Amino acid sequence: MKLGVVGNPRYGHLRGLLARLVELARPRDMTLATEADLQGLWPDPVPLISLDDAPPDIILSLGGDGTLLRTARYIGSRGIPILGVKLGRVGFLTSAMPDEIDDMMAALARDEFTIESRTMIAATITTADGRTIDGGAALNDVVVHKGGVARVVRLQVDVDGEPVGGYSADGLIVATPTGSTAYSLSAGGPVVVPGVDALVVTPICPHTLAVRPLVVPATATIEVHVLPPWGTEDVLLSFDGQVGTPIEPDAYVRVTRAPHQARLVRLGSEGFFQRMRRKLQWGDLTDREQS
Repeated sequence: MKLGVVGNPRYGHLRGLLARLVELARPRDMTLATEADLQGLWPDPVPLISLDDAPPDIILSLGGDGTLLRTARYIGSRGIPILGVKLGRVGFLTSAMPDEIDDMMAALARDEFTIESRTMIAATITTADGRTIDGGAALNDVVVHKGGVARVVRLQVDVDGEPVGGYSADGLIVATPTGSTAYSLSAGGPVVVPGVDALVVTPICPHTLAVRPLVVPATATIEVHVLPPWGTEDVLLSFDGQVGTPIEPDAYVRVTRAPHQARLVRLGSEGFFQRMRRKLQWGDLTDREQS
């Protein structure tokens, strides 16, 4: 088995974790490859990951959810499964802890894991002169929002060509079921179980109580138009909260389900709701006194 390794070098104990991976991989006939940013942290030289000539069987994402989201976009349409190892704070998308590395490698060697397919979304920007700019894909969400000064932006939203209405808000989130427990949830959106074939449209701090999040079919085409005078100022399109591109005046954003999915490796039998309870303290009333 060939394992690719990506990670966040800001975590101080990452070097020791990489050394442990080398020790565990050798007796199991596993080969390792790494991204360029981690090359200097390995105890021995490790080749760079090749996604085309010799792609890995699985990619290990060492960090938090942000690292896993970056990994999903890095892999793109290649369909390589991702196993997240939590080095961050929440790690809702990750499947293993650093102290579980030994068991993780043993499970991989025995093929004792499952793979979950997760919907991704793609967004393009159509300019005033008709050019289409491919923004890329996201696993969690794409967000249209104001840059710079904290001011509201006026948006017009259409779903499958039908006008939904205008939004006066700090921005708008279009989230996958995976992303429904991220930024969209913080903005008041619903929790959507990953297997549900839907997308969530969530306004950010809308300036009217009449505007609420929408759940639409995953097959829907969502268009977001920035209305004047805000369309002449600094409005951005962000992907998973990590990369972004400016939206030119009189341009609009089109969001659809991506033609490919992300594939997440799961170890053990823990289900979605068990992860909700454990990592997000869903329904946790244990700290309340009984009357």
